[in-house]
Amino acid sequence: MNERFNRLVMPHLDAAYNLARWITRNDHDAEDVVQESFVRAMRYFDRFRGDAARPWLLAIVRNTCYTWLQKNRPSEMVAMDEPALEAQYEAQGLSRGEGNPEVVLLQGANRKLVNQALEELPVPFREIVVMREIEDLSYKEIAEIAGIPAGTVMSRLSRGRELLKHALEKRMRRAS
Repeated sequence: MNERFNRLVMPHLDAAYNLARWITRNDHDAEDVVQESFVRAMRYFDRFRGDAARPWLLAIVRNTCYTWLQKNRPSEMVAMDEPALEAQYEAQGLSRGEGNPEVVLLQGANRKLVNQALEELPVPFREIVVMREIEDLSYKEIAEIAGIPAGTVMSRLSRGRELLKHALEKRMRRAS
């Protein structure tokens, strides 16, 4: 089992840390979450079937992050239902179709501004943007990891991109 675990799961350590880091927004906390996630992964590895360990592992990391956040930073947890997310989106004063964050990125936003803006996103949007744009996961993989329908992934990704664009514009105005 250890050889198979090492071959299938260990190559995704960086992706696991990256997701945990973006969800927790803290290096030390991410390390703790990843360590706990790998302990859980090893414990339940005998139930894993197939060769696509990355989505399986990232689902464990995501769930471990949320458990950790509920215990250690409950104020950061937001309602995960769509009406509550919609209300949070509307509270930002954004309307649909305000543009594309990739355009903003191409217009000169630097990595530091992007990272800061990404950290401002509410967790449900931030995690989806990170999984799609940074980890390059498919909608189907994200849906499996997050335990939500693919349509919800696309909706949260779209809203997350708009929130990111808005946060980037705000930071770029402050920087100039």
